Amino acid sequence: MSQAHLRVLLVEDCEEDALLLMRELRRTGYKLFLQRVETAAAMQKQLVEREWDMVISDYSLPTFSAPEALKLLQQTGLDLPFIIVSGYIGEDAAVAAMKAGAHDYVMKDNLARLIPAVERELREAAVRRQNQLAEAGRRESEQRFRALIENATDIVVIVDKDGIFRYISPSQERIFGYKTEALLGKKCLDYIYPEDVPLAIATMKRSIKQPRISQAAIECRLFRCNGSLCFLEAVATNLLDDPSVKGVVINCHDITERKQAEEQLRFYAFYDPLTGLPNRTLFLENLGHLLDRTSKQDMQDLSPARFAVLFLDLDRFDVIKYSLGHLVADELLSATAARLVRCVGIADMVARVGIDEFALLLTQIEDVAQVQRIAQKIHSSIAMPFHLEGREVFTTASIGIAIAGNSPIAPTTNYDRPEDFLRAADTAMYYAKRRGKGCSDVFDASMHAHALARLELEADLRRGIERQELLLHYQPIVSLFTGRLTGFEALVRWNHPQMGLVSPGDFIPAAEETGLILPLGSWVLREACRQLACWQKQFPSASSLTMSVNLAGLQLVQPDLIDQIDRILKETGLEGHRLKLELTETIFMEIAEVAPAVLEQLKARKIQLSIDDFGTGYSSLSRLHQWPLDTLKIDRSFVNRLSLGNESSEVVRTIVNLAHNLGLDVIAEGVETADQMSQLRSLQCQCGQGNFLSKPLDSKTATDLIEESLTIKH
Repeated sequence: MSQAHLRVLLVEDCEEDALLLMRELRRTGYKLFLQRVETAAAMQKQLVEREWDMVISDYSLPTFSAPEALKLLQQTGLDLPFIIVSGYIGEDAAVAAMKAGAHDYVMKDNLARLIPAVERELREAAVRRQNQLAEAGRRESEQRFRALIENATDIVVIVDKDGIFRYISPSQERIFGYKTEALLGKKCLDYIYPEDVPLAIATMKRSIKQPRISQAAIECRLFRCNGSLCFLEAVATNLLDDPSVKGVVINCHDITERKQAEEQLRFYAFYDPLTGLPNRTLFLENLGHLLDRTSKQDMQDLSPARFAVLFLDLDRFDVIKYSLGHLVADELLSATAARLVRCVGIADMVARVGIDEFALLLTQIEDVAQVQRIAQKIHSSIAMPFHLEGREVFTTASIGIAIAGNSPIAPTTNYDRPEDFLRAADTAMYYAKRRGKGCSDVFDASMHAHALARLELEADLRRGIERQELLLHYQPIVSLFTGRLTGFEALVRWNHPQMGLVSPGDFIPAAEETGLILPLGSWVLREACRQLACWQKQFPSASSLTMSVNLAGLQLVQPDLIDQIDRILKETGLEGHRLKLELTETIFMEIAEVAPAVLEQLKARKIQLSIDDFGTGYSSLSRLHQWPLDTLKIDRSFVNRLSLGNESSEVVRTIVNLAHNLGLDVIAEGVETADQMSQLRSLQCQCGQGNFLSKPLDSKTATDLIEESLTIKH
C-alpha cells in the first residue's frame, strides 16, 4: 500500500529546530516533503508555485513572524491548517494568534502534541474541503438552474393554492412584457383570456387534489402587457407540501408561433391568399351543408330554403395576364373579388374556385328572376373600368347559374353532391360564354349531356393533335375584277377517326377554352407557311401569292409568339410579307390596347395584318387609322344581305370607302352568288372569297388550281 504524501511548508530560521520537527513529522507515517523558508518573499513564492497540505511556523524570526505568515497565507485565499510551533509564546500572543486564524500552537519542548495536532488538522481540513466542494457544487447547481430558468424560453410560475403569483421566472418579460415584481402578489386568473378561465380553474382544482402529480397540459391564452394575446401550453404540478417550494409549479411554453402557423395553414387550406376569399374546398363544404339541410327539410315535408350557385369566369383574363403581366392580373382578381362581395348579401358566400373563376352561393332565393337580377348586377359591376397600375383595364364575365330544388321557380338542379351542383353551374357558364362575352345562362338537364359530349370531344382533340389527325384546306382569295388568284386562307379541318371531318365551329371553341388552341394554332401556322413555300418553289411565277392564317387572342399574347414566327419563317424560307395574320375585330382592339408592341414587331417583319369579320365588333373608327393594318375583311353577314336593298349596300360601300381612304385592301367574305359578286364589283370591293368563287380545297386540289391559273394567265 503506497504512503500518503504530507507536504509541509515550514517557516523556521533555525536549522536544528527544523530537523527536530522533520523527525517528529516522519512518525506520522506520511511520506514527508518539507520546505523551509525564512522570509515573507520566500513563503509567497512557495505558496504560488506549489501545493501544500499545511503550514507550520515558528512564532518569531529575525525578519518575519507567525502573525505575518498567517496573514500572508490568508491573503492567498488558501484554506490550509496553520500551526505555530515555538520555544516560548505568551498567553496573550497565543490567544491573539488563535483569534487571527491559527489552528493550534505547540511548544517546542512538548513536541509530543505535534503529531495529534497535525493529524487532527489534516482531518478537519479534509472535512472543510469536502464541505467546500459540496457547497461549491450546490452553488454551481443552483446558479445553473437559475440561469436555465432565467434564460429559458419557457416560463416557470409558482402560485399558492389561491392562484397568487409567488414566483415567476424573468423569461416572462420577453414573452409577456410585464415587470416581474409587478406580477408578484397578483392573481394569475386576472391575466387569462376570459374564455379560458374555466379550464384554468378546473386544472388548478385537480392539481390541488393530487399532490406531486403533473396534470395534463392545457392550452390557454394570456394577455400581454400591450394588450395582445399569446398562447401558452401549461403543465401544473402540486408541490405545496415541498418545503422548498410551497406552491403549485406551472411550466408554461409559448406556443403563439405554432398557433399562428396552424391558423395560417388553416387559412391556406380554406382561403385564397390573393383575394382573401374562401377557396373551392370551403365553398364545397358550405354548399354540402346547405344541401344536407335542404334534403332534411324535404324529408320532413318542410318548405326547404331555395338557393343558387353562380359560376363566374372572367373574359379576356389570359389576354390581360400575358400582355400586362401577372401583377396586373393579380390586382384584377383582387379587385373583382371586392366587387363581387359588394354585389351579394351578408348571408351569401363568394369564393375563388379557379385561376380566373369565382363561385357565389346565394341563399334565400325566391325565383329565377331574382337570381338573374343579381347576375345582371354583377355584369354591370365587372364591366366598369378597373384602374390597375396606372391603366384602365376592361373585362366582362360569363356567368353560369344553377338553382337548387325541383320546383316551378327552379327547373334546374337536383343534386346531392356539392361537386355536381358546382359542375352544373360551370356547365351553364360555358353555354353563356358560347353566346358571347358578358352573358349568363341558367343550367338545365340537357346541358349535362352536351357537356359530357364536349368533354369527350376535348379529349379526342387532344389526342388528335398528338396523332396528327388535323389537316388544312385552303380557300382561294381572288380579284373580283380580273379573277386572278391572289392568295389563300388556311382553314383547319379535323379528320376524326370515328366521326369523319369535324366542323371547326365544334372544336375551335373547345380548343380556345382548354388552351389547346396554342399547339393547334402553332401547327396551323407552320403547316400553312410550309405549304405556301412549297408552292412558290414549285411555281416561281406564283411567288406573289399570300397565305392568310387566323390567330386566336391567346396566341397573340404568348410571350414567345414573335420567336415562334421567326423560327417558322426561317425553317420554311417564307418571306414575311407573304404571310397575312387575320384577327377578329374584337381581338385586334384588345391587342392594340394592351400589347401594341406585338403588332409593331409583326409589322417590323413586314407581316401583313387583317381585321377579320369587320363590322361585327365595336372598333373605334377614330383609332382605326392608328393601327398597323393592311386589310379589312367584310363579314359574310353584310355580303349575304346585299340582295335586301340599299341599306345593306350602303354598309358595304361605307366599309370599302373607309378601307380605301385608309390605304387598306378590302376583301369580301362569304361570296355565294353571281349577284353578290356583281354588287361588290360595283361597290369597288377589290377581292373576295366564298363558295361561289371556290370552296376550301385540299392541298392537291389547291395545287392544281394554282397550275391552272398560271396556264390561263399565260
